[in-house]
Amino acid sequence: MPGIGRKSAQRIAFHLMERDRAGAERLSQALAEAVAGIRHCRRCRMLTEQDVCDICASAGRDASTLCIVESPADVMAVEDATGYRGLYFVLMGHLSPLDGIGPRELGLDELESRLASERFQEVIIATNPTVEGDATAHFVAEMAARYEVPVSRIAHGVPLGGELEYVDGGTLSHAFLGRRSVV
Repeated sequence: MPGIGRKSAQRIAFHLMERDRAGAERLSQALAEAVAGIRHCRRCRMLTEQDVCDICASAGRDASTLCIVESPADVMAVEDATGYRGLYFVLMGHLSPLDGIGPRELGLDELESRLASERFQEVIIATNPTVEGDATAHFVAEMAARYEVPVSRIAHGVPLGGELEYVDGGTLSHAFLGRRSVV
């Protein structure tokens, strides 16, 4: 699993089997219930127990702004760290032709339907700053342009509190290219 290496997984499994079999049973039941009950929101593709997730169903959200992210975890990161109050579209990945992941696998036909039927004042692209994330952002930006929807891309570069001497060259170069006026 992402973030858990072989040794950590082994330690967790041994702990559950040796010291907490009841915890292992509860974990197993919770996972089975999650697999059976959680699906994708029909509007944004976020994980939810309902047909439409709480974000899409909320009347307090700004329906004129749409943020495009790669994963449900990205939605949670944006929600936790920002004051963003618009809607989302979750791609569930990024374009990766070598891995057989194209526009259809990312639900870009669904996104295009939303762009055609809803009136967005802005699409914010928040894909990861990787080659694949940038290619996906470019593809989405071109799609939104066909519907005359203004597109922005989240900034990326030097992290807050970071020191330039420890930032890799690619990140620093990207930060310089994305600089903005302070006056």
